[in-house]
Amino acid sequence: MRIGIDMGGTKIEGIALADSGEELLRIRIKTPRHDYEATIEAIAGIVHSLETETNQKGTVGIGIPGAISPQTGLVKNANSTWIIGRQFDVDLENAMTRKIRLANDANCLAVSEAVDGAGAGAKVVFAIIIGTGCGGGIAIDQKVHGGLHSIAGEWGHISLGWMSPEEYPGVDCYCGQRGCLETFISGTGFENEYEKKTGVHKSGREIAELLEQDDADAEKVMQIYENRLARAIATAVNIIDPDVLVLGGGMSNISRLYKSVPELVQKWTFGGEFTTPIRPAKHGDSSGVRGAAWLWWLTCAGFFH
Repeated sequence: MRIGIDMGGTKIEGIALADSGEELLRIRIKTPRHDYEATIEAIAGIVHSLETETNQKGTVGIGIPGAISPQTGLVKNANSTWIIGRQFDVDLENAMTRKIRLANDANCLAVSEAVDGAGAGAKVVFAIIIGTGCGGGIAIDQKVHGGLHSIAGEWGHISLGWMSPEEYPGVDCYCGQRGCLETFISGTGFENEYEKKTGVHKSGREIAELLEQDDADAEKVMQIYENRLARAIATAVNIIDPDVLVLGGGMSNISRLYKSVPELVQKWTFGGEFTTPIRPAKHGDSSGVRGAAWLWWLTCAGFFH
C-alpha cells in the first residue's frame, strides 16, 4: 500500500492506494495554520488513521507547497510560511518513525497527470496549481524537472506580465517581492480582487456561485482574473512551450476558464500562435495527493531523478 499526503494552505488530504492504484481510503482535515507542531501531528495522525482503518502498513509520500533546499536541508519557498526554515522531512520522519519521500506539491501534480492523467503521453507537462497559493511543476518524460536549486516551474513567483498602470507594481508577496503571479491569480488573489472592487470579502466558492447568478461584480472580477491568468500562462509558454498545460487547485474547477483563457493567451505568446491544450487535472483536487502516494513507487521505477 502507498500513502500520499497533500499539505495545502487550508487543508491536508491523505490517501491510501493499493498497488494497482485503486483508492482504498481518503481523509481530509483542515490545516492547523501557523502551528508547526500541530501540522506535524496532523500529518502523522492521518497516516496512522489510514493504516489503522485499512489494516495495512504503507510507504508515505508527502507533497508540500514549497521545497527542501539542496544546500541547507531546510524548507524554503513555502506559502505555508510556518514550515519555512524547518527540517520538515526529518521532523516528520521522527514523528512517524519511518522514512518518507517529500516533493513540491506542484511537482506531484505534474507527474501524476503526466503518468495517467490529463497529460498522459505528452513529453512536457506544465502543471499549474491555482488554490490558496499559486505554483507550477514541470514533468519531462514523466519525470520531475526540479532544477539545481529545486525551483524549476516556480512560476507563481515571477511578476505578472504586461501590467497595466493600475496593476503596477503589485502588492507585497510573502516571498519578499512585489507583483508576483501568486498575489494576482491564486484563489486568494481572486478573492482579494473581489473585495477591492466591492468592499465585501467573499470566498472563491461564493464568488463562483454569484457568477452562476449573473452577478455583475462577480463577472467583472472574473474577466479581470481570466485576463491575468492568460498573461501568466503566456509567460510560461514563452519560456518552456509545453505540450500540455494542466490546471489544479480550487480555481481550476471553474469550467469557463477552459474556454475563455485559451482564446486570450494567444495575444501574449511570441509569434501569436497558441494551440497548447489547457486541461483540468484528470484526478481533480486529488491529483497532487495521488502523485505524492506514488513518490516511492516512481522513485524505484526511475520516474524521479
